Amino acid sequence: MLTSLSIQNVVLIEHLVIEFYAGLCVLTGETGAGKSILLDSLGLALGARSESGLVRKNTDKAQVTAVFNIDNNHIAFSVLENAGILSENEELILRRSVSADGRSKAYINDQPVSVGLLKQVGNMLIEIHGQFETHGLLNPATHKQMLDEYAGIDSKTGDLWNKWKSEEDALEILKDTVDKARTDEEYLRQSLEDIDLLLPEIGEEEKLASMRASLMNRDQILEALNFAYHELSGDDDPVRKAWGIIDRISDKLGEQAVEITSCLQRASSEIEEASDLIQSVSTNLQDNEYNLETIDDRLFALRAQARKHECSVDELSKTREILAEKLNMIENIDEVLAQKIREVEKARGAYLEEAMRIRNIRKETAAKLDELVGKELPPLKLAKARFVTSVESLNETQWSAGGIDRVRFLVATNSGDDLGSLSKIVSGGEMSRFMLALKVVMSEVGSAGSLVFDEVDAGIGGSTADAVGERLACLADSGKQTLVVTHAPQVAARARNHYIVRKAGDLNIKTDIVHLKSTKERREEIARMLAGATVTQEARAAAGKLLETVT
Repeated sequence: MLTSLSIQNVVLIEHLVIEFYAGLCVLTGETGAGKSILLDSLGLALGARSESGLVRKNTDKAQVTAVFNIDNNHIAFSVLENAGILSENEELILRRSVSADGRSKAYINDQPVSVGLLKQVGNMLIEIHGQFETHGLLNPATHKQMLDEYAGIDSKTGDLWNKWKSEEDALEILKDTVDKARTDEEYLRQSLEDIDLLLPEIGEEEKLASMRASLMNRDQILEALNFAYHELSGDDDPVRKAWGIIDRISDKLGEQAVEITSCLQRASSEIEEASDLIQSVSTNLQDNEYNLETIDDRLFALRAQARKHECSVDELSKTREILAEKLNMIENIDEVLAQKIREVEKARGAYLEEAMRIRNIRKETAAKLDELVGKELPPLKLAKARFVTSVESLNETQWSAGGIDRVRFLVATNSGDDLGSLSKIVSGGEMSRFMLALKVVMSEVGSAGSLVFDEVDAGIGGSTADAVGERLACLADSGKQTLVVTHAPQVAARARNHYIVRKAGDLNIKTDIVHLKSTKERREEIARMLAGATVTQEARAAAGKLLETVT
C-alpha cells in the first residue's frame, strides 16, 4: 500500500509530506483548495506525463516521492529484478523530478530508471479512477485481462499460439525453399555431378599445393641432392681419413683414442643415413607419377568448384551433402510438405482446444460477474441499469495469444435501453459508480494494493452518496487501501483516516494538508461539508449524528 507521499514545489505546494494508512482514507476540502494537485503529484510519481507547468513559480524543479510497502512476492519485484534493480526489503520508493524546462528524471529505490519502467511498476502498485478516467473500463482491450484475472485463469494459450505460429512460419519457409529448389533442380543435379566427378578430399588442396611447389623446383632440387650425395659418398671422406689416423696411434693415446673413435663412428653413421635419405628423396622426385600440368588442372578444378559454391575446397564435401539433401527434398517433397502441414494442424488443434477451454471458463465467470455486479448497482442508485460481460467469438484472422474471444463490458442505464459500450452510454458519475461496483466484486484480484477514486460521488447525494460510502468502506475492508477525494459528507464520515486539503497565506498562497485525528476535528469538517461557508450548530449536530451512524 501507499505509505507516504512527499511533494516539493508542485504548483501551490511548497513542501508537503503525507503519511497514509490502511483502510479507507478520504481527502476533503473546499473547491480549489488543491486536491487535484495532490492527485497530479501522485500521478507524476507513478509515471504520468510531466509538464513544466507543474513546477512551482520561481523554483528550479518539482519533485514527488511515493513510498509503498508491499509483500516481497509482489510481481513488481520480479519486474524490477529483470531490470537489474534489487530491493533488500518490502519497501519501494518511486521518485520523479521535473525541471523548469520540462525535463524529467525517474528513480526507483534511488536508482535511475526510464519513465516507462516507472509507469509499468506504478500501474502494478496503485490504480487511479477519476470521474472521467476509470482505469481499464473505458478501454475494451483491457476487459479480457480483467475478466481473466477475476476468473484466475492460468492459460497456456500464449505458448500454444506461439508454437502454432512458429510451425506456420516454418511451413512458409519450407514452401519458399522448395519453390526455389524446384527452380534450381537442374542446377543442383549438375552441381552434384560436378563434385562427384572430382571426389574432393579434406586436406587435398594443401597436399597438392605442396606437391606443385616441389615439382616447380624439381630440377634444381635434384641437382642439389645429387651434388650433396656425391660429396657425402665420395672417396675423399674426411671422417674416414681421420678415423684411420687415430686408429694407427690408438695404442699411444690410450682411452682418449677410444672416445675419439666412438665420436667418429657416430659421425660416419649419420653421414651414411643422410646419404640414404638424399637418395630416397631424389628417387621419389624422379619416379613421381604426377606432373606439374596434372596437379595444376586438379587444383584449378577444385578451386573453381569452391568459388562456385562460395566455400573452401575442404568444405566441398559438406556442400555436396547439402546439395544432395536439397535434391532429395525435391524428390520427396510431397511427403515432407504433408508432414509439416500435419505438424501445423496439430499445433493449431492444441491451441484451439485450450482456447475453447478458456472460453468456457470466461463465459461461466462472466455470468457470475454480471450477477454479482448487478446486485451492487441498486444501492448505488443504478437499479434500472444492467451490466453484461459479453464474450464473443472472433473470426480466425482475429485470434491471438489471448485466445479466440472478444470480451467487452456493456451497460444500459435503463431497463429498456440497448446495451452499449461504457464510454458511449454512461455519464462520468455513473461511470465511477459502475467502476466502484465492479471493484467491490473483483476486490480480491489484481496486483494493485491501493485504489484512488477522484470524486466518485460527483453529482449524487443523500442515500446514493451513503451507498457509495458504504461500498467504498467495504472495498477498503477487503484489504485494498482505498483513497477517496470526496465532497460527500456521507462518504467522509466512513473514513478510517480523514485528511483536509486547504489553502494558506494571503500573498504567498500555499496548499497544505492536515490529518484530522480527533472526532471533534472530523465533525467540524463534515459540518462544513454539510452547511457550506457558515457552519451552524445544526450542521455540527448533523455531522455528529452522521459519524455515530457509520461508526
